[in-house]
Amino acid sequence: MSGATVAAATPQGRTATGPAAGPWLLGVRHHGPGSARAVLAALRAARPAAVLIEGPPEGDVLLPLAADPHMRPPVALLAHAVDDPGRASFWPMAAFSPEWVAIRWALGHDVPVRFIDLPAAHSLALRETASEEPAEGPERTEEEEETTPVVDPIRVLAETAGYDDPERWWEDVVEHRSATGGTDSGAPPSEDAPGDALAPFGALAEAMGALREAYGDGGQPRDAVREAYMRIQLRTARKEFGDGVAVVCGAWHVPALAARTTLAADRALLKGLPKVKTDLTWVPWTHRRLARRSGYGAGIDSPGWYGHLFEAADRPIERWMTKVAGLLRGEDRFVSTAHVIEAVRLAETLAALRGRPLAGLGETTDAVRAVMCEGSDVPLALVRDRLIVGESLGEVPDTAPAVPLQRDLTRSQRTLRLRPEASERELDLDLRKETDAARSRLLHRLRLLDVGWGDPVAARGSTGTFRESWRLRWEPELHVRVAEAGVWGTTVLTAATAKAASQAVTATALAEVTALAEHCLLAELPDALPVVMKALADRAALDADVGHLADALPALARSLRYGDVRSTDTAALAEVAAGLAERICVGLPPACTGLDPDGAEALRGQVEAVHRAIGLLDTGAEPGTGLRGRWDAVLHKLAGREAVAGIIRGRATRLLLDEGRLAEDEAARLMGLALSPGTPPADAAAWIEGFVGGASGGGMLLVHDERLLGLVDAWLTGVPADQFTDVLPLLRRTFSAYEPGVRRTLGELVRRGPVPEGARRDDAAPATGGFGPGLDPVRADAVEPVLRLLLGRPPEPVEAAV
Repeated sequence: MSGATVAAATPQGRTATGPAAGPWLLGVRHHGPGSARAVLAALRAARPAAVLIEGPPEGDVLLPLAADPHMRPPVALLAHAVDDPGRASFWPMAAFSPEWVAIRWALGHDVPVRFIDLPAAHSLALRETASEEPAEGPERTEEEEETTPVVDPIRVLAETAGYDDPERWWEDVVEHRSATGGTDSGAPPSEDAPGDALAPFGALAEAMGALREAYGDGGQPRDAVREAYMRIQLRTARKEFGDGVAVVCGAWHVPALAARTTLAADRALLKGLPKVKTDLTWVPWTHRRLARRSGYGAGIDSPGWYGHLFEAADRPIERWMTKVAGLLRGEDRFVSTAHVIEAVRLAETLAALRGRPLAGLGETTDAVRAVMCEGSDVPLALVRDRLIVGESLGEVPDTAPAVPLQRDLTRSQRTLRLRPEASERELDLDLRKETDAARSRLLHRLRLLDVGWGDPVAARGSTGTFRESWRLRWEPELHVRVAEAGVWGTTVLTAATAKAASQAVTATALAEVTALAEHCLLAELPDALPVVMKALADRAALDADVGHLADALPALARSLRYGDVRSTDTAALAEVAAGLAERICVGLPPACTGLDPDGAEALRGQVEAVHRAIGLLDTGAEPGTGLRGRWDAVLHKLAGREAVAGIIRGRATRLLLDEGRLAEDEAARLMGLALSPGTPPADAAAWIEGFVGGASGGGMLLVHDERLLGLVDAWLTGVPADQFTDVLPLLRRTFSAYEPGVRRTLGELVRRGPVPEGARRDDAAPATGGFGPGLDPVRADAVEPVLRLLLGRPPEPVEAAV
């Protein structure tokens, strides 16, 4: 038996009553619908006693789950090291994957089915120890790592056939080939069907044999080990079931499995392989993840299209165009039945002109672009995202093995009605509602565990703390992240608590601890908060760097706001935050001197952040008193000290002006000093950037205060020509952040020129309504009734108005 020859499936040895004697080696292309149809037809014809499939043998116990009605592809076998869950590999399968079709056929006909590839215990250990492969975690699938030869066999065969595109060749000779059947139902094959069903595999095996003779292992020396193990498993199956065994594997491996070798030689190749303890389970997969990579045995560019080819019983082009029309109609685009008919005709015509047996993805895409999208690639991008790639997310039954943390997460998702979806969606939460608050806590706890299911985004239409918005998308790799997080606890709450406490102890920067405190409040981790607060107090007492203190304060200030809506005790945080603010007020002025441009820009951002934070900490204080009063004094000191960098002086002046702590005349005086002829142009430009730079309303300030605009205009026209190019980048950065309408209005005001002193606006030039010094009573009276209506106040009595 050890030296027996194994023949690939071929009709030459067919008997009078059926196909050639087995075992049958059914070489396939992974995730190929044509291969899947051919495998199904071959299994129907051969009726094997057992089915062997390329995959990790540890997954044999999981195979019966493929017949569960709650199992819906795409799915993947996930194998990970028990001691290091981040060391993981996937074996993905779609509905049109030949391996999945073979598994389902075997289970449906009570035929034993097994995996025969190298065990995951060895493959994961080999990947860890291989010096040429970096440990990247689960980003690469097992198929992507082990079946992408340096020599691409599909490309070689396509070039031999005269094709410059291997995908197009594969579509023409395989995907568009008439199959015996597309589903596991229907009439049995005809008398000549058995030989016909096996013929494609014989031809493919012959071609692969020639390639293996020319290219050897194709640049994948590890294949020899895998193929030795598969041959041993095949020998074992033949002893148990006889020769009536079907093997479904990558076509590249067929010549090696059919080769004459000895059992001793194969065992010698496996001797001394490293090994790790592994766990396996089924996890949901996505079409988008299948399309992430391309190449032999790896991802595919168009899983949605391949799925359609596999599922369409007949007229695949007509059915595809109908799908496209339905999608575009759902996006409010006008697509009629006539569009569908013309698109089908155009696709078929293009296929005929290009010499193809049937219109492929290229022809249908060109037809959709020309007929339904009117030549635009914008709606075509939607077709590619939703249909060609697709948004399918598989499902696995509850009986599939899972770590306790995954089970707890699944229960929480069902309780909170948060269904994982492959497509990106936004979720708006009202934290005053218990369900939304629980959803928020779950998402924040998962972020703390590095399970990036959702990312917070700016809430639309509200700035209150009771509103949250999230952008959600479930990726298959998150199952690995959950397995990794399982070392911290068996539930999401206990795991997040343990990890937060551990990070608080090991954190070295003050900003890290304050950010962690904010996460603990958002995630509602009361057991972790005392540990975090102790670490925060210790770091704050030892850190004397004003920049570090300024980075830490905003997170604390934001955290104090959560107590109102989340019913969290923040007294300890308030005490630490007040201490940090006091130390910043003392140390900030000296820290703002002697800075280079990059340091000044960084500190400007910190000054703004501290200003917002103090506004949150001291909301109830009277102007000029308490912490707010001390901060106002610091800003006045920064605005009037020449040694302070210009960008910081300008920003301090602007902050005081916006808060009403600085008169307009005083602001104009400070601007005049900063833009005086004795100030270097670069310093003056930096002051302007600090005062009116960014998108924080600086443009509107110049629009509504012509005195300030006049000062900037006069300074700019007086900059010497040889120095203008030095200040131009700063000015461009300042004014490019304005809205187009603001820039246009500023240009009109500058073109009109300043109003002569003592003259009325009407006498100078046509006025732009609402602009200029002072208040326009007529325009103000016009908006007063609307403001009263918005504020819910009764209209002013007529007598009072008179």
